[in-house]
Amino acid sequence: MQRFAALAYAVVCYGVFFSTFLYAIGFLANFGVPWSIDSPPTSTPTTAILIDLALLGVFALQHSVMVRPGFKRAWTRLVPRPAERATYVLASSLALALLFWGWQPIEGGLYTVANETGRALLRAVFLGGVGLVLYSTFLIDHFDLFGLRQAFLFARGVEYTEKRFVTPSLYKHIRHPLYVGWFVTFWATPDMSWGHLLMASVTTAYILVAIVFEERDLLALLGPEYARWRARTPKFLPGGRRGSAPTPSTREATA
Repeated sequence: MQRFAALAYAVVCYGVFFSTFLYAIGFLANFGVPWSIDSPPTSTPTTAILIDLALLGVFALQHSVMVRPGFKRAWTRLVPRPAERATYVLASSLALALLFWGWQPIEGGLYTVANETGRALLRAVFLGGVGLVLYSTFLIDHFDLFGLRQAFLFARGVEYTEKRFVTPSLYKHIRHPLYVGWFVTFWATPDMSWGHLLMASVTTAYILVAIVFEERDLLALLGPEYARWRARTPKFLPGGRRGSAPTPSTREATA
C-alpha cells in the first residue's frame, strides 16, 4: 500500500507542476490567465520592485537549498527517498505559484513592438523557447527529472538507479540546452515591460550563478568523464568541438 501511495503522491506532484508550468506560459505571454506579468499595476513602482524581488528570492532560495547534496541527505531522513524528488518538484511548483499570485506589475517599459509581423515573430521565438525547455527535459529523462520514475520503480519493488551518463541530441553540442530554452522564454517578448525586464534579468543572473555550483557538484559526482565532456562542449552556443562523452543525467534542471 505504501508503494502505491508513493506513486499516487508523485503523480499529484507532477500534476501540480504541469499546471504551474502551463500557467507560467500564459503569465509570461500575457495570455489566457487572470493575472499576468503585465497586468494593470496596483502599487507604486518602488513597492512593486521590492515585492517582486522578495518573491523571486523565495523561489531562488527554495530552488537552490533543496537541491544541495547536504540538504538532500538530511531531508531524506524525513521524506522517503522514492518521494524525495517529487517533493522537491512540489515545493518548486508552490514557490512558483506564490510568485505568480503575489507578482506586482510595474508601469511602463523598455520597448513595445508595434509591427504585427515583428510581434508574431517574437511570440514564435517565445514558443520555441518553451518547446526547447520541454524537449530538453525529455533528453535528460522527463519522468526521472520530475520524480515519477523513482516512485514507479518503488511501486514495482525495483531498486532505483541513476540514469546512464549519455549525450543525446543537443547535449553533443552544448552543455545547457534547458537553460538556453529558459533564456529564450524569458527574453523573447514583443512587450518588454519593466516588470518583465526585472524578472528576465534576475532569473538569468540566478541561472548563471547556479550553473557554477551545479557544474561543481557534477564534477565531484561524475569525475573525469564529466570533466572531459565539459572541457570540449560549450555552455550555451554550438560551435565548439563536438564530443561523445556523457551529459549530466537528470541533474541539470535542479539548480
